[in-house]
Amino acid sequence: MESPDFSIVGLIGRTGSLHVVDSLNAVARVLEAHSLKIVVDDSTRSILPELNCEVVDRTLLGTTCDLIIVVGGDGSLLSVGRDLAHTGVPVLGVNRGGLGFLADISPESISRKLAEVLSGEFVIENHFLLSADLVRDATIINSSLALNDVVVHLGGMSRIMEFSVWVDNQFVYDQRSDGLIISSPTGSTAYSLSAGGPIMHPNLDAILLVPMFPHTLTSRPLVVPSVSQIKVVVGQSAEVSCDSQIDFVLDTGDEVRVSKADHPLRLVYSLGHSFYDSCRSKLDWGSRLGGDASG
Repeated sequence: MESPDFSIVGLIGRTGSLHVVDSLNAVARVLEAHSLKIVVDDSTRSILPELNCEVVDRTLLGTTCDLIIVVGGDGSLLSVGRDLAHTGVPVLGVNRGGLGFLADISPESISRKLAEVLSGEFVIENHFLLSADLVRDATIINSSLALNDVVVHLGGMSRIMEFSVWVDNQFVYDQRSDGLIISSPTGSTAYSLSAGGPIMHPNLDAILLVPMFPHTLTSRPLVVPSVSQIKVVVGQSAEVSCDSQIDFVLDTGDEVRVSKADHPLRLVYSLGHSFYDSCRSKLDWGSRLGGDASG
C-alpha cells in the first residue's frame, strides 16, 4: 500500500562501498514497487548511474522530498542531520556502517521494514542538534551544527590543555585535561561514552559536558538543561571539532559558544524500535556466561 504521506523520496548513499550500492539498489526496488518518485544528490547519482531518478543539489533535497533515506553508517546520518534538519524532512537510516545507533534498518530487512514504513507503520523521534560558534575578539568567525558533539581539544598533540567553562554566564571551572566533549543526548553513545560519560536517552532535553582525562579525580561529567548557553575559553591554541567531521582552529583566548539548535533532526524508526534494545544489542548489555540473559 502506498503511503499518502510519501510521494517523493530522496536517496543519499555513502560512496566508496559496494555494499552500500547493493543496499541502495534494494531500497530503490522497494520505492519503485510503491510507485514513488526517487530523487538523489550528485554523489549518489555517481554510484547509481542506471537508476531512473531526478538529480538535485543535496541542499535542496530537504525541500524537494517527503522522506530522505540515508544508506551508510551513523557518520552519514550526522552529515545529513547538519545539512537538512532545518527543513523538517523526516530521515530514515539504513545501516551499512558500524554500530548504527541512528540507522534503524539492517540490510537484510530492507524489503520488509521499508515497505512497513511506506505503509505508515513508523514513529518519528526528534533528535536536537547543537549549535557551535567560534568567537574571536567578540566576533563570530565560524559556526557549525553538530548532531553528536562539539569537542574542544589539541588535535593530534597528546598533551594537556587549559580552558575555562561558563554556563549561562556563571563560572563553572578552570580545567586542565585533554579537552572537553559537549554532547547532545544522541551523542552520549558516541565519543562521550568512550570518555566515561553517561548514556542519555535521546528524548532527554539536556546537554552533557564530559572532561577528557582531567588532571583531578573530582572532575566529573556534568549534565545541564538544554536551554543553557555554554562557553569555553581556551588558554592556548587548540581545535574544535563538530561530529568529528568539521574542524576549526582556535587561538589563545578564543571562545567556543554552544547552545541547542533551533531545529531537530526528525528520525524515522519502524514500529517496535527501542533505544534499550539498541543498547543491548550494540553495547552487549546483559550478556551472561552460559548464554541467554532473558531468564
